[in-house]
Amino acid sequence: MCLAVPAKVLEIREQLAKVELSGVTRDVSLMLLPETKVGDYVLVHAGFAMQVVEEREAEEMNALLAEMNGAPRMVQ
Repeated sequence: MCLAVPAKVLEIREQLAKVELSGVTRDVSLMLLPETKVGDYVLVHAGFAMQVVEEREAEEMNALLAEMNGAPRMVQ
């Protein structure tokens, strides 16, 4: 099973983006999404940004991931 997680793009350098997810930053490849801009939310899998998503969708996914880890239900 594969899981992609949403992250916010903070910075872009050539084909690499610094992204943030739950306070953790890391570099991911933008090779598959060269049109990505700072401030976009992207789905990240295995070090690659795979898809740009809306902020609301990213927030819902993060809430569901938190719920899977025992947080109270936040998505209606």
